[in-house]
Amino acid sequence: MSQVNVPLSNLRAVTIIIVVAFHSVLPYLASQPANPFPFDAPPYRWIAFPILDHERWFGFDLFCAWQDVSLMSLMFFLAGLFTPSSLGRKGIVAYLTERWWRIGLPFFLAVAFLSPLAYFASYRLTATDPSATAFWQHWLALPMWPAGPQWFLWQVFVLGALAAALHALAPHWLRTSSDFVARFAANPLMFFIGLSAASALAYVPLAMAFTPWEWTFLGPFSFQLSRPLHYFVYFLAGFAIGSRGLDHVILRSDGPLARHWPLWLAAAVASMSAWGGLTSLTMPDWQASEFAYRVAAALAFPVASAAAMLCLLAICLRLLQSRHRLLDSLSSNAYRIYLLHYTVVVWLQYALLDVDINAIGKAAIVFAGGLTLSLAASLVMSAGLKTIVVHHSEQRGDRTMVNQPR
Repeated sequence: MSQVNVPLSNLRAVTIIIVVAFHSVLPYLASQPANPFPFDAPPYRWIAFPILDHERWFGFDLFCAWQDVSLMSLMFFLAGLFTPSSLGRKGIVAYLTERWWRIGLPFFLAVAFLSPLAYFASYRLTATDPSATAFWQHWLALPMWPAGPQWFLWQVFVLGALAAALHALAPHWLRTSSDFVARFAANPLMFFIGLSAASALAYVPLAMAFTPWEWTFLGPFSFQLSRPLHYFVYFLAGFAIGSRGLDHVILRSDGPLARHWPLWLAAAVASMSAWGGLTSLTMPDWQASEFAYRVAAALAFPVASAAAMLCLLAICLRLLQSRHRLLDSLSSNAYRIYLLHYTVVVWLQYALLDVDINAIGKAAIVFAGGLTLSLAASLVMSAGLKTIVVHHSEQRGDRTMVNQPR
């Protein structure tokens, strides 16, 4: 993370906090049914909601709705933002090699081991035979291999590879388009309008064709049918700004976006309220609702997504300009926390099912425990990796000394 822009480091920490909080409160949404979803029956909604508790609070529905609109868009934007510097510094081959070791391989390892471990808790809620052996038989009989939150990793890996390919095959086009978007972003209002428009072109046709909620699976690879192009737009927007450096005017703590953060907060609340109201008109059956309602709800999503993303960016740029020890730790460990937290969170939710605490209390315990344990595990992993690297370097040094001519 660049030391030039401390707020962006803090934003990374805030983002991982929100990710853990989002997954921590899912069992306590008032909108979910009273009973857990059956493990073997389509549409396998336990993939999104592994645990359902009898304690509920509607406030968590509002929080999750907001994050569903904005969180992943922000994460793809940040992924694109830091890609140009990494690509330019390492070169295409080294960049792709590093991305494989950092994202590709961890994706497959997490999917192979952490995802089944997490969903074993979900299986036990409705299983006749709750044993690990029975779970594994049911797991292998599924028509997909659920990846959980790790779906983000393979998609961002593909987008990074695509950026590297464009960098190699069409550098002039990439540079020209990036310069255009970056100049556009110098005016936050124009950037908001352009981002909303581009996102609408990418999102609305797919949402109308497939509904905003439907997912598809191919083994461990899954994606939401309405959003792949929407996320591509955000990745490219981040890439364009990142290609001009992290001192771009829209990323400055004294820039126009940061200075007007209260206005962006108001815009985010207003657009989110509009999206929520319009979307409620399409419930419970999107395809059976009025066509005009579906179009309005689909058009409201890109606006709400752009406003919410720019709102959080503006708040962090303006209000989180100083370094904090905890935020620094969370920022530097954010990726490993993302990999590890889901399994911890799901089993904490499972352990609290029969505990007599209200929804807010349970969610607070899960969030605090999930974040703390994931951070601790990440620190242990980091220390272990450093030990291995130092030991390997020392061995190489010893061999070099032995092989030197005397």
